[in-house]
Amino acid sequence: MPATFEDAAWRANPDAVREALEANRIVYFPACPLPLPPEDTLDFLRRELPSRLKLKNISYHPEAGKVSGLEADAETTRRVTETLRSHLDEVQAFLRRVTGDLVEGARVGTCSFRPIEEQGRNLKPHASNELVHVDAGAYGATDGDRILRFFVNVNPARDRVWATKGSFEDMITRYGARAGLLDDAGRLRLPIEKRGGDRLVSALVAGLARLNPLATVLDTSPYDRAMRRLHNYMKDDPEFRADMAGYEEIRFPPRSAWMVFTDGVSHASLERQFALVTTMIVRRARMRWPERAPFNALLARAA
Repeated sequence: MPATFEDAAWRANPDAVREALEANRIVYFPACPLPLPPEDTLDFLRRELPSRLKLKNISYHPEAGKVSGLEADAETTRRVTETLRSHLDEVQAFLRRVTGDLVEGARVGTCSFRPIEEQGRNLKPHASNELVHVDAGAYGATDGDRILRFFVNVNPARDRVWATKGSFEDMITRYGARAGLLDDAGRLRLPIEKRGGDRLVSALVAGLARLNPLATVLDTSPYDRAMRRLHNYMKDDPEFRADMAGYEEIRFPPRSAWMVFTDGVSHASLERQFALVTTMIVRRARMRWPERAPFNALLARAA
């Protein structure tokens, strides 16, 4: 599943990075390919933020220019905001360099710091990162656009441990009928294209977002609901959770980075704390191989 790119490799052939990404592989950089916050800043984040967390993660929202999930004084809030904003700028510049027009017109979701040990967080299944899933409905309706995430392990000494059971195509082929997305003949049984009611909801949310940009999370679409159904099935169903078909664990050492379309690759974060995570919604129309997008893979199964 991972496609590894040493520093010289991605610099010499950025097209290979984009091809691996669009092929729904985990693109892995043994050494983070972009500048990270200074070590004293990383020490500050690791030392101070675990005790100041009030949500699942601490996230910078660029559309609002502020952080969520942090309970802290004004100076700490300012420092965290500036650090995450700066890291987001570095990630965006790197993505433009290696993926070209793929990220043109992309919508930034958040840039987050994950300060808590993933193992044993005792979250509800739908919120747990420890259970294998595909991402769905990130930051409101995607309408079939792709969920791209860029990760950096900033733990000073320990690997971050992931697991996967394969690509979205693997998941839908093996479990699509059980999840209720496909009929017994493998045909799509749910609509995934927007119609009148969903268009009206989207228009209303767009109006609200002019007053409060964070209102975009209220939007939805038939495709996003179908993907949420698969996401929930994967986390809820005991048989799926026990099924080890395609199971693989992947270790990401300190100061390594990786990026992946998390709607296109099943994944779970099993162990370790301290990671930087940037999320972008990439336009499906920008893909060179749009048939690899889950939306188009589902549409191809429509009766």
